[in-house]
Amino acid sequence: MEPLLPESRRHELAELSVEVIGRSQALAQMVPSLVSRQRIASLVHGMNSYYSNLIEGHKTFPREIEQALRNDFSDNADKRANQHLSASHIAVEQLMRSRLEQEPELCVQSPEFICWLHREFYNRLPEELRFGERRNGAKYRIGIGEFRDFEVDVGGHQPPHSQALAGFMERFGGFYSSNRILATNQLIALAAAHQRLAWIHPFGDGNGRVARLHSQAWLIRCGADSGGLWTISRGLARQREEYYRHLSAADQGRQSDFDGRGNLSDKGLAGFCVFFVRSMLDQIDFMASLLELKTLAARMQAHLHVTYPHWSLKEREQTGHILKAALVDGEIDRGTATRVAGVSPATGSKLIRKALQEGLLSTPSPKGLLSPVFDSKVLESYFPKLYQDLPV
Repeated sequence: MEPLLPESRRHELAELSVEVIGRSQALAQMVPSLVSRQRIASLVHGMNSYYSNLIEGHKTFPREIEQALRNDFSDNADKRANQHLSASHIAVEQLMRSRLEQEPELCVQSPEFICWLHREFYNRLPEELRFGERRNGAKYRIGIGEFRDFEVDVGGHQPPHSQALAGFMERFGGFYSSNRILATNQLIALAAAHQRLAWIHPFGDGNGRVARLHSQAWLIRCGADSGGLWTISRGLARQREEYYRHLSAADQGRQSDFDGRGNLSDKGLAGFCVFFVRSMLDQIDFMASLLELKTLAARMQAHLHVTYPHWSLKEREQTGHILKAALVDGEIDRGTATRVAGVSPATGSKLIRKALQEGLLSTPSPKGLLSPVFDSKVLESYFPKLYQDLPV
């Protein structure tokens, strides 16, 4: 599976990597409140599951994902299966983030960590979703957290023999965790590893989902995921055909004496890495366009005007001031809400009560702090095009 890092287009990749690091750090600073950042990141986790599912040909809409997280599953078998896949993805990402924070020495490139991702994902699925299907239609039980013990053909690519998987994965982990990979090359290595993990195809099922979760873990380790405010899966889903085309091109053998020194195409791997890192940059820029506070507050205000025409103009504008303050600070007390609305305590209480009833704000107790709510009811108004209804 050599090369494991491309030699071609290194200058271009280095420049793109610098841009990703710089813009990801800037994105993290766009939302000053930790509480608001965490709530928006939680929204992005749901989006990550949506697009990762979409890449695999499964579509689950935001409201259905929210219902799944409340253990409210559809009676329709296909919808229910997709809900379980989304809920499992979200749970594993949250667990993964927690583990990375608690275990700073954890090696995300190791075969053990990659198998752990696979095991945690499938352990959360119901029994009926723990089976795969061979090309001849025969069902097989997925080895949870275990390398496949049978041979596969993936779109014309013949992954390594099952008996050789342990060796390939040891080589994968040993190389990509090596201190020979400089900090400045981490994003290039991450992109290359994503392709090579897909090339190895270590599991009977779930390889794509695990590869994308693994890339997210590596981004966290690089400090480039902006605290969870963006996800690569959205970019890959929006360019799914190009994503698969670049994966396939990097699967190819060396094309000539000018195509690197390994068994596989250096130019193909470099092309995939450029595509992958550019997709990162595109998604960071997209989220930055959504999270600019002035325009986000304006969209929140517009949502009030469109959704609540039966409220008076003053009520809508005053509630908008409260929502903006809650967005900026993450949490505000009721006195602050009344003050920024410029109203009396009695009117302030009325506005707060309405906002809570409509799910625009949340509070932990009858007199508790107020926080903005980011859910499916406001999703398209606050964050347009975050979830795109793409074909499967």
